[in-house]
Amino acid sequence: MGVSLSWSRLRWPLLVGVTWAVLMFLMLPTLVAVPVSLTTERYLSLPHGAISFQHYATLVTDPTWRNSVIQSLIIGATVTVLATTLGTAAAIGLWRLSSWWAEAARVLFLAPMIVPPIVSALAFYKMFAQLRLIDTFAGVILAHTLLATPYVLVTVAASLATIDLRQEQASRSLGASMWRTMRSVIVPQIMPGIIAGAVFAFIISWDEIVVTLFVAARAVYTLPRKMWDGVNEAVDPTIAAAATVLFLITMVLIGMQVLRQARGHE
Repeated sequence: MGVSLSWSRLRWPLLVGVTWAVLMFLMLPTLVAVPVSLTTERYLSLPHGAISFQHYATLVTDPTWRNSVIQSLIIGATVTVLATTLGTAAAIGLWRLSSWWAEAARVLFLAPMIVPPIVSALAFYKMFAQLRLIDTFAGVILAHTLLATPYVLVTVAASLATIDLRQEQASRSLGASMWRTMRSVIVPQIMPGIIAGAVFAFIISWDEIVVTLFVAARAVYTLPRKMWDGVNEAVDPTIAAAATVLFLITMVLIGMQVLRQARGHE
């Protein structure tokens, strides 16, 4: 009996400890970039005694790094708006239909999440070359939007699964138009899913590199693309600073979404 009680008390702390250990193991390669970004040297190395923020300053003062950050932010914001709009509309449409072919359409929408990135990149390159969208903002935004929309669809669909379809029918029977029903009845209830989808859409665009390497060259020069070229051309510690910034922005966005969900359940 005593052994059983002891195990019951230790089970939860043990589970939490194992979870954190696995999480730290997965994050270790990313966390190594943090001390490397603080080195005083001009090459990738851990700091020896003193630390310096000069490589973070380079992100702001160097025109190529600064422009790559600005371009990534602009592209990410535009993709977030487009992917959130398209993903939400698609999720609501498939939710209202509730038929076998709607399920088939949902699987088709999820294809960008299933197909390997290199395959998607080759397909985008082939199509965009014919449309003359290679190395254009429109081409990169379109490619990122197609990659990010399925994530919005999944999160919004999960929120819609908790809503009774009869709420829409009741609203329409009371004289509300379809647009007013969606705006006043459905959308407020799925707003957490929409916000989560928007966060994922921005992160997908902010971190994307494989497709960008195929559809962009010099005119469009995102931060991940600049980091890729930096690794191949010069081992600059600014790469570690940029990686740390990418990681922090991603963690902040995810953290804000988690806090929002936690407050919504209170």
